[in-house]
Amino acid sequence: MLRPAPSRMRRDADLYTLEAALVRRGLGPVAGADEAGRGACAGPLVVAAVSLPLSARFDELNDSKLLTEAARERVFALLRRSQAAISVVHYGPDEIDRRGIAVCNREGMRVAVARLPERPGYVLTDGFPVPGLPGSLGVVKGDRTAACVAAAGVVAKVTRDRLMCELDLEYPDYGFAIHKGYSTAMHEEALRRFGPCREHRRSYTNVAAHVDASVRV
Repeated sequence: MLRPAPSRMRRDADLYTLEAALVRRGLGPVAGADEAGRGACAGPLVVAAVSLPLSARFDELNDSKLLTEAARERVFALLRRSQAAISVVHYGPDEIDRRGIAVCNREGMRVAVARLPERPGYVLTDGFPVPGLPGSLGVVKGDRTAACVAAAGVVAKVTRDRLMCELDLEYPDYGFAIHKGYSTAMHEEALRRFGPCREHRRSYTNVAAHVDASVRV
């Protein structure tokens, strides 16, 4: 459920402390940016930017990796129903292969932030700074430190997982709905047997090792 902010800081409110401090300094609204799929070898890179309502707290919001799939879906639904500003950008395997994952990741954060309906006064990014953003800070483990970054991580993860489940219907031999395009033993065995499909990132070493196999298009 979406609840109004309490009058006193709770012990579990640390996720909102950094944003509140920036807003008090006149740097609001604060947006967070995060991605999903950087480490996968198949499927898109999805980058999200989120700016949260100042008066709201979201039950269960946390680093998406610490949440169950059901919890992520609940948080995602709450964010969509709230007045949170949300922007999402996708980069497909061909573009990742052509330009590199790091370039797509940084550009994705800039584009996602630029597409928010209101220009943020400050941007928090997960892990590393991103040149070209309005005043910004790269926060180590930002999705466990700042609510807006955690929210962006949930949006990116849920969006990407849904896309991978759709790809699983198109390419049922690879198990995309299970491993979401990451390099698991199951995925590696499918690559060995069937070769890469058009959703695989051929610039990645483990995929390139199988390019001579029977390629699925």
